[in-house]
Amino acid sequence: MPSHLNVPAGNFSFGTATSYTLVNGAFPSEGPAGTFNFAELEGKDPTEQLEILNNQFVLEQRIKEGAENFLNMDLTVETLRLQVESELEMAKNKTEAITKRIEAISKSKLKQTNGAIPPKRKVFQQDTRGGKESMDKGGEDFRTALHNASNHLSTLISFSSSLGAGPASSSTTSSNSAEADRQVIEAMSKLINILQRNLRVRYELKISEVLHAVLPFLGDKFSKQTRAAAYRLLRHTLVDAESVKIIDESQSLDWYIIKSLNRDNKHSVEKEQVVKLIRTMVEIGTARRDSPSSGGPGVVPLSEPIMRALISVAEQPEDPFRLICVETLAEILLIDIDLVSRTGGIGLLLNILGDGPVELSPILAATFLHIVDSPRTRAYLRVGVDLELALSAVTDSYGKGVEHADRMKSCTKVIQSMLRTWSGLMYFCMDDMRAIRSLVDTLRIPSLDTREIILDMFFDLLNIKSPEWYQTFIDGRRLTMYQKFGDAVEARHEIDANERAYQTFKLTDQYLALLVLVLTHAGLCDALSCMLEESITGSNLTRKATLLLAEVLQMANRVLPLSVAAKIQAIPEVFDMATHYSDGEHRIVGTSAMSAIDSFNRNRTRLQPSTLKTNRPRANSVEDAVRRGQRQVEQVKLKMSMQMDDKTFQSSLLETQVMLTKDYTKWHFETLQELIEGPLLNPKRMEEAIKVSRFVRRLMSFFHPFSHRFSDLPRTKSNVKWVRLGCSLLSTLMTSQDGVRYLATEDQFLTQIVKSFAQLDPFNGVPDSDPVFSKKRVADTLTYGYIEMLGTLSKYKEGIELLEKFKVFTAFYHLSELRSREDLIKGIIENLDYNIDGHPRIVLSKALTSSYKHIRLYATQHLGDLIRGSASANAWTLRLLLTQLYDPAPEVCELAVHFLEEVCEAKDILQLVVEMQPTMDHLGEIGHPLLLKFMSTPIGFRYLYDAGYIDREMDMWFNERNIYYVVQVEVFLAKVFNNITDEDDDILAFDGTVPPHFYGEMAKTELGCQILQEKGHFTEFSQFIRKHSEESEDMELIMKLKSILWAVGNVGATEGGLPFLEEEEIIPAVLAIAEKSPVPSIRGTCFFVLGLISSTSQGAEILDDYDWEATLNPLGMPTGLCVPVDFETFTTIPTWTPVVIDRTESRLIPPTAEAEVEVITAIQNLANTVIANTASRSLARMKSRPEYRHIFTSPTMFFRAFHIISTQRYRLPIRRFIVDLFNLELNQELVAKLKQCATVLKVHPSYKLSASDTSRLSMFGPLGRPRRTSISDEEDELDPPNPTAAPAEPQQPVITLQPLNKIVGGFDEIALK
Repeated sequence: MPSHLNVPAGNFSFGTATSYTLVNGAFPSEGPAGTFNFAELEGKDPTEQLEILNNQFVLEQRIKEGAENFLNMDLTVETLRLQVESELEMAKNKTEAITKRIEAISKSKLKQTNGAIPPKRKVFQQDTRGGKESMDKGGEDFRTALHNASNHLSTLISFSSSLGAGPASSSTTSSNSAEADRQVIEAMSKLINILQRNLRVRYELKISEVLHAVLPFLGDKFSKQTRAAAYRLLRHTLVDAESVKIIDESQSLDWYIIKSLNRDNKHSVEKEQVVKLIRTMVEIGTARRDSPSSGGPGVVPLSEPIMRALISVAEQPEDPFRLICVETLAEILLIDIDLVSRTGGIGLLLNILGDGPVELSPILAATFLHIVDSPRTRAYLRVGVDLELALSAVTDSYGKGVEHADRMKSCTKVIQSMLRTWSGLMYFCMDDMRAIRSLVDTLRIPSLDTREIILDMFFDLLNIKSPEWYQTFIDGRRLTMYQKFGDAVEARHEIDANERAYQTFKLTDQYLALLVLVLTHAGLCDALSCMLEESITGSNLTRKATLLLAEVLQMANRVLPLSVAAKIQAIPEVFDMATHYSDGEHRIVGTSAMSAIDSFNRNRTRLQPSTLKTNRPRANSVEDAVRRGQRQVEQVKLKMSMQMDDKTFQSSLLETQVMLTKDYTKWHFETLQELIEGPLLNPKRMEEAIKVSRFVRRLMSFFHPFSHRFSDLPRTKSNVKWVRLGCSLLSTLMTSQDGVRYLATEDQFLTQIVKSFAQLDPFNGVPDSDPVFSKKRVADTLTYGYIEMLGTLSKYKEGIELLEKFKVFTAFYHLSELRSREDLIKGIIENLDYNIDGHPRIVLSKALTSSYKHIRLYATQHLGDLIRGSASANAWTLRLLLTQLYDPAPEVCELAVHFLEEVCEAKDILQLVVEMQPTMDHLGEIGHPLLLKFMSTPIGFRYLYDAGYIDREMDMWFNERNIYYVVQVEVFLAKVFNNITDEDDDILAFDGTVPPHFYGEMAKTELGCQILQEKGHFTEFSQFIRKHSEESEDMELIMKLKSILWAVGNVGATEGGLPFLEEEEIIPAVLAIAEKSPVPSIRGTCFFVLGLISSTSQGAEILDDYDWEATLNPLGMPTGLCVPVDFETFTTIPTWTPVVIDRTESRLIPPTAEAEVEVITAIQNLANTVIANTASRSLARMKSRPEYRHIFTSPTMFFRAFHIISTQRYRLPIRRFIVDLFNLELNQELVAKLKQCATVLKVHPSYKLSASDTSRLSMFGPLGRPRRTSISDEEDELDPPNPTAAPAEPQQPVITLQPLNKIVGGFDEIALK
């Protein structure tokens, strides 16, 4: 409601009418009672009249809407209601009258100005900020916006009719033309702004009227900016498929689009808008195909002439719009492959995939892999010819030198991405893996200098990570160095991080197992063995080949079944060379390779972290022996120190120099440390040091904050030892009663600490100008060490009592409220010890519930680290962590869920958490993984079942979440294999193991199996699998089939769920799909599912009966990896017959005049690059001769030329040359003639060419004059013979001008210099 009509929320008096008369009385300029007199418009300019009327129109609209809002209220006073209704009726009448007056003035103004555009009107900005939703950003409501849009459209129509009356012939009209362009652009911009601000107006405007208004401005007569604005206006007018269909049916826009795309780079502003319009038409106008058996899933509303014009831009390397046109063609390929195939776009995209540009290759590779995944669309590709172009940079690298390396590197990345998808792997495995063998065989070429790039490709393809010591191995140096301590710590951290991942198999390992099987079968080990023969002494390249061979053997041993891995481990070529006694060189190579592999294996075991989980330290560990020795030495020293006699003790005290000087730099630190950690642990010696020698007093005074000795020391690496000494001193004092009593009664250390903290408390009066614990001092001096010392005291019960006595914890509580001292709060949380129940845990709890989110996040992180580092489950830490699930910040909740997921891997902790019965419904998606983990225990399942979670989630998974699970897994695999990292994407939170599935977790408990049986979901799954096992067309059914297969696999991965699979006899059905499905991605899903089923011993035995062998660990337990014994049947998809493109393109009645025949023949010859120059010179000569000039001004011949370039393949410069030959201006009149020609010249199906026509025209058969005989490369590769033409006896000419053809991915490119 507008602000001047707002009704206050409190008491409001309706007793008088004065409160309402303000509606009309609020605008004194309107006259008495708010009336508007049209007489005010007399004598004013029409522009000013329209401005006044528009403002009054908006005002009356606001009054009308305000009255309507009043009537919606509960008006108890009848007189007031009558007044409001009267005002509403008056406003409606005024609105109608003003609208009619505006229309009348607009029409008369347009007639007077002969179509001139009125000056820019002042945009009315509303002064109200009410809650009216119909008001847009500019202050217009819908009706006003629609009215203004209609006015602008009417202006454009009248302007186009006035300008289109006659051609701009004289020079005096050039300035008028520029002004007209400016006014047209201005009007279009206004209309576009209205359409952008008010989307509803787009639906109200008729696209036919907009098209009628805009088309004239696309002509050659207007500037490129005008044409760009016209295309932009059309783009903003499109709202649905129907609007695109109207544009497509008019067929008038095609001529302009083709002409615009043919223009040079000077018209980039125009071409940009054309490309955007085409993309919008594809996005909005694409309709779902009625019969999915042909073409792609949809029909793109683009004509073939527009497609060929787009393709010509896409194949022009210098064109700035090439990249976006290629991407547009790739998108159209996914939607309507038939259209792209008919217009020759597939061959172009394949060439770009093989030749570059590099940045487009991954996009095109993914596009074609999607095409291969469907049997309907891959029929447009030819096996062994088309997609293999992606490998050409590697397979054709021989003889191209080192400069070819960059292109090879980019090509290897594309090959990796293709071989890491099911579509790519199975496509390249066709024809006895010919494509993969060609890749592997490039390693056998000794003179190929770039083979290291190919080796790196195989390293990356198999996910082989290269540690630092690999380079030492490649350089030929011996691996005799010991692992550094830092590396050892890092390796242990890596083990901890990956421990969970290695307890179960990874999905990537399952795929890599098959990849190793395929590559070794394609001869990878043989090719690497051949590389070893090249040098007796060895080179970096051969040693790298040895390294790859050793890694392949290791991987085969890890991921493949023993019977399969044993065949690979044999490496017969290397053993054959090693035992070749008659050839010394071969024997040296063989023995050196075996020695290198053995050295690699031994050093790999020693230098790389183990991937096996060890529950206890190894008894024969070298590090354990060192640690044991160190502990024994320390115990002996401690025992000797404790037995120190009086004389020696006194001399040691004097030796420290503490009794002699206050200068700490003169103190003997080592003696001081040995004294504190040794003799002073003896209560007798501690009492003597406190009471007799006053040693402890002098030492403790050094650490007093207000002495500014310790607290002023700079925070350097050499000074950190004093912090450790202070912590040791406090620990030693805590071991004796005298030490505790000294700190409690005699020493000022804790008192001064509390006073120092009080300096920061704003409630303690005026704060100190330079407090001890200022942020700068904590960061730059050893003041931070006091926090560590207080943490040391918190480890002891006596220390906690001291901290309570001196109210240190109270200071901590006050500090936790300080937002600016995050450093102190974090230090306190980190250094306090929480093993003893008391105030430290309260401090942590207070930090966990702090009012500042960053503090809560840090405290939650520290709590998670505490739980992770504890040897056993602690109820209090878990209870605090569960409290964080209810934090208002989702980041804190998510962090708590992450830690709970991690710690709940241990069964005892999971049991403890379930017993606490946390409520996690409010967490939404964040809490689902944790709830699924709860389901795996009987007590957790019972708890969730009683809470109603199981029934609710079961229905959701059955209907929706199964599909979402498939999307998660497939996106995860795609990102992992292609090394894509998304910081904001939580899908990569997966660690490689199979993510938990509701039905899989359900099958882990007896009650879950019982409920699954009662619901009957598994029976429905089995029926769906059998019914749709051969589905290859409907993507929704394919996605649902994958989701059900994953559900079945997760159920079969448990001991309790496997009987469901046996009862329904579903395993044979899954195996049949894996070996016979025409969709590679469905086969891949079955491959992963069978791996899940093999993760139990019984499941592995069942699959073994069907020749699928599971990988076992050294203990004989299945690891969850499974491969087919006959993997060739699994990896080979059925062959197909390539689609023959139906080129029933429209024919034209041939020309009869000899001159026209010669021009058409020359235009056709331009497609043949051998004689294109001759043809262009001929056309130039013809155009200069008088007898030919009428041809180049003939709309009919112009149409014939347009028809030729729209049905055959011409490069962009040739297309531009052909269009520029004709001296015709493209406008509405010419477009009408062209449309008429399309009707008149169209050949009826029953029409037959006469013998004279056949002999005269090359486009319809052989020419009468052999000297003009030319056949374009487009005709050679694309045009099938015309079945309706009369058969002619083939004649072999003595000399033919037809060039040799070379097949390059779908185009018969002409091999020319």
